[in-house]
Amino acid sequence: IATSRSFNSTLEGRATMAPAAKEFYEDQKNLNKLCNFLRGADGPAVREAIMMDKRVYYIKGEKLVNFMVEPKKGTKWPKELPRFSSRPDAIAVCKELCNIQYIHRSEKVAKGELEVARVRDFDESAYFTWIYEGDMTNKNLMTTALIIGFLCCTCFPIWPNFLKVFVWYMSVSLLIFIFFLVTLRALVFLFVWIIGYEMWFLPNLFDESLGFCESFVPVISCEKTKDGQLMYRVGVSVAFFSFCYWAVTQPSEFDGFVKGQGDFIKDLYAGTLLSDMSQKDKENIDKPKMPSLEDLLKKLDSEDEEEKELSEEEAAEALLDSLVEDSEDIDEDEE
Repeated sequence: IATSRSFNSTLEGRATMAPAAKEFYEDQKNLNKLCNFLRGADGPAVREAIMMDKRVYYIKGEKLVNFMVEPKKGTKWPKELPRFSSRPDAIAVCKELCNIQYIHRSEKVAKGELEVARVRDFDESAYFTWIYEGDMTNKNLMTTALIIGFLCCTCFPIWPNFLKVFVWYMSVSLLIFIFFLVTLRALVFLFVWIIGYEMWFLPNLFDESLGFCESFVPVISCEKTKDGQLMYRVGVSVAFFSFCYWAVTQPSEFDGFVKGQGDFIKDLYAGTLLSDMSQKDKENIDKPKMPSLEDLLKKLDSEDEEEKELSEEEAAEALLDSLVEDSEDIDEDEE
């Protein structure tokens, strides 16, 4: 009897929940909240594809309905959104998403390529592409920050001097940090690779196909090396330890190398790495470039010299012409 009562209460709860959920999602704002959740990090997994020369995200209708009725384990369903008690309720909402063009039906034409399907009705066996992009507040803020940053970079010549020095120090520090990070990753990989394993610190750091946060995941990857690399590992280990032996037994040359690297970093921070003329141009970058009095006088002197050279050439040409004419007259008189 207790079991039948609990079963009946469950049915009554589902029966009362279904109309409430249906009425709740008839409101456009509530439907947008549901789509924001489905398009968020806690939503169902989606795949990427190219459609009409644009990268899109798509999902199979069955997986979308399954997630709406029974979310995956560990999913935090928003408290302000009522749960779906049956598949028909979830399918009804999916049909509404198709009608308002939040999603549209697609067909696969090739690997990683989609096209818009002629049939627009919702079907669990079909694929559906997300058109709804979610809350655009963060994207708009990032776009605004990007525009402001671009304008600030273009106005760099009129920045105060202390800001220029700050940017210079930050740039140099970032450059040195990246250099040492790359060197550290390479050394760690070399040491472990000699033993027989391939271990990378931040293996996806320079993967351009991943996003910013995804580039730092995983932190460490370790795999056993492939067969047939024993001779290469032995040769690299011999060369590396030979270099270490040379560095230890030749302290004068290695110390000079270390001192040179230290001087390089000091000059880099001090801004004196460039030549004096380049350093002078860097300091006078904000000053208008106008010719000085000495430059003007030199220019006038050069023009006068050019005129004198031209006049001398003209005189020489006139003398030659007169000599030619005299010789012609003499020849005529003799005849």
